[in-house]
Parts: sequence; structure tokens; C-alpha cells
Amino acid sequence: MIIASDLGAPGLDFQTWDSELPERTKLGGSHNLIKLGCPRPLALGTGERKSTSTPNRGGNRVVPRPIRYPDSAMPSPDDFRGKWALVTGASAGIGAAIAHQLASHGANLILTARRRERIESLAAHLAAEFKTETRIVAADLNSPNAPQQIYDATEGAGLTVDILINNAGLGHYGEFYKIDPEQEYSMVRVNCEAVVRLSRLFIPRMVERRRGWMLVVASTASFQPIPYDAVYAATKVFDRFFALALAEEVERFGIKITALCPGTTETEFFDVSGGGGVFRRFGGMQSSDEVARKAILALARGQRTIVPKFKAALVAFLVRFVPTRRITRTLERALRPKD
Repeated sequence: MIIASDLGAPGLDFQTWDSELPERTKLGGSHNLIKLGCPRPLALGTGERKSTSTPNRGGNRVVPRPIRYPDSAMPSPDDFRGKWALVTGASAGIGAAIAHQLASHGANLILTARRRERIESLAAHLAAEFKTETRIVAADLNSPNAPQQIYDATEGAGLTVDILINNAGLGHYGEFYKIDPEQEYSMVRVNCEAVVRLSRLFIPRMVERRRGWMLVVASTASFQPIPYDAVYAATKVFDRFFALALAEEVERFGIKITALCPGTTETEFFDVSGGGGVFRRFGGMQSSDEVARKAILALARGQRTIVPKFKAALVAFLVRFVPTRRITRTLERALRPKD
């Protein structure tokens, strides 16, 4: 496995690419990364970039070799065993799938969402299947008081939350001037404000303990403006950049933060947001289980950004070379609501 740092904007993850490319087109080593303008590989367990190149007899430097590690030397989701994980938006979709993945690796779970009956059912199922401890906190993150209520019921009650999954999110497809403004404001509160409030409550405790993991669920919508999904896409830009910046701040304290950027995923999200029929026209829906599996692996390994689907990662990379106006014009035509 080639260990490479993130590309920065748009945060493309070559580790994901390399694992999904056909054999004949796989990256051939670090020289391909250098041709693409990527940083040199990171030495495991350090924050410094180390060159693996050596001078040849003529004094010129040879092409660096990729750094490879045995799987046993890599951090893995099994590091979560016995630790408490808080998952927001755990009642369905990616949140429920992430909870399942964490439980399968031995983590104890605190599930939070608006729909109490759903998280009660999920908590009972995971406890029975994986013999893990589970607790629930019913809360609506549209309320500014909800993050504090969640904190008081967890860290404030003596539980050590080492893993924070900021998954809860809202979306609404449609023409901006026609959408109920309260729905737009709710998107900002849940997708942005709640993420900041929860992070501000739990990250200081992680810093004190010198360990912790946080996953922020952004979206491939964060890589370009999207007409008729304008507010949602903008909130996901906030989420991704917030995660990337905060990850750099707290890395020295042993805290890993990952921005998850899924594309179209088989969940109820698109139907609830009103854009199910539109976005399903593009095909290629990914299962929430696959997204969750890749997200948890990336979080354990400290990847800053994970785009779990190859085609979505390719688009996220290519849009940086296309004028924004051309992107928005194309998407406007493709996504315009039918009268």
C-alpha cells in the first residue's frame, strides 16, 4: 500500500484511488505522484516528510521508492476496541452503518438522533450481535442546546468519549427562492453550527487525554458549487475545510480527524431532501455499508480526506481544472427541477 499525504484542495485520496484502479492503470510508484505535483510520502508515525531517494554515482538523485508497510504495522479500526464512540444521526443511512462498523471492531456506542425508537432498536441489535455496550441520547441538533445536552449525558456523566462521529446532516433540493427559509436555516444549524458546537465540547477533553478520533461527514458536493442544492453544498464545504484545518491544529496532541466525502449513497437522505429522483439519474449509488467501512478504516489510519468511490474521487480531482462557471452552468441544466 502506498502511503501518501492528501493533495490538499480538493483533498483527493490516492490511497483510495490506487486500491480501485485496474492493474494496468495503477500508479507505478512515487514518481507518478511527483509528476502529479503530490508531496513525498510520509514516514509512518511522524509529521515529517522523508525522502527515500539516494544519489547515484553521477551525483543525480534517483526516483524515490514508495514507502510500504506490512498491514500489521498500520493503525486499524481494532484500535477502537473498548473505547466509547458517539455517533450523531445514527438512526439510518451512513450513521447507522458507521455505528455497525464501530461495534464490529469492539467499540462501545452512544447513538444520538431525533427518532428515539430507531436508535433504541439499533442499540439493542448491536448490543446483541457484538456484545458491546450501547447507550442512546435522543436529541435534535437543530436546537442550539442539543450539543450541550449530549455532552452532559456522556462526558459530563463520566463517560470518556474517544471517538466523535459528526454525521447528522440535512439537505433540501430545489430552487432557493422557493424553499421554505426555515429549512435553509436548519441546514446551516445542523450541518455547520452543531458540528462546531460538538467539536468544541469534546475536542478539549481529547487534547487533555492526548488521544482521540473525529470523523466529519462532508460530501463530494463540497468540491464544486451545485445549483438547486446551493445551501447544502456550501455547508459541506464548511464541514470539509473545518475538518482539514482542525486536523492540522490537533495532530500534535495525538488526535486524528478525517473528512468523509461520500457521493450518491443508497440511503433515505435523497428522498427526504426531495432530490432522490434527480440524483439517482446519474446512477452509481454506493451502499452505506461500503462507505462506512472505508470511512472507519481511513479514520483509524489518520487520513485527512476520504472519497470512498473511485468515480467520485476522479470527478473531485478533475473539477479543479475546469472553470467554475462552466461547472455551474452544466449542473444547472442537469439539475433544473421539472415544472
